[in-house]
Amino acid sequence: MTEKKLYRSSSDKMVCGVAAGLAEYFNVDPVLVRLIFVILALADGIGLLAYVVLCFVMPQRPVAAHAASNGNGAKAAPTEFEPLGSRGE
Repeated sequence: MTEKKLYRSSSDKMVCGVAAGLAEYFNVDPVLVRLIFVILALADGIGLLAYVVLCFVMPQRPVAAHAASNGNGAKAAPTEFEPLGSRGE
């Protein structure tokens, strides 16, 4: 059994990646989690407070862990680009 860990998403984020990370952990649609945060923020403000706290408390997903969790064998995108003409072409 694979151990699930809660991380902020680094690929599907709108603000800090909290909603996408929670959606990934609970295996639900990120839009649903974002909608819950908005409803709670409008109802009594607890949604905004919870989001800000989770933004600081939840760790960012490591790039290697995200590539491994995809399951499609895709490699992570490079972090730096080669200048044009550096390949010796």
